Amino acid sequence: MTKNDESLDPVKQAIREAGLRATPARMATLQLLRASNTPLTHAVVSDHLAVNGVDKATAFRNLNDMVEAGLVRRTEVGDHVWRFEATSADHDNTHPHFLCVDCGTVSCLDDVKLTAGSQRASEKIGEVTEILLRGHCNECR
Repeated sequence: MTKNDESLDPVKQAIREAGLRATPARMATLQLLRASNTPLTHAVVSDHLAVNGVDKATAFRNLNDMVEAGLVRRTEVGDHVWRFEATSADHDNTHPHFLCVDCGTVSCLDDVKLTAGSQRASEKIGEVTEILLRGHCNECR
């Protein structure tokens, strides 16, 4: 077994545990999303997977299958473009995102949390599933 094969074992196991077949396209998709530090659009995922012979329809179907299985989170930040990111047990899946209003870059803000008081106040209204902050990234400022 090569080192690359070993790195695929956790990906393969996660896909199987979610009740999906661990196809090469799904494994490549989940590996790409886990390696990214920002949510990726279907177009970006498709472009990366095209070199492996994965067509756009298969990439989209696999992304949606993994969303339904809980392996991937789908986010829309107001621009009518779905972005996808891997979920995990050790990662807060309701972390905020920062959207640059100039260049459109979306970044994860893993270390930003609601305060305990804000969480209690929001729970009186409902469940917070997304937090989006808009502003100007350091590149555009």
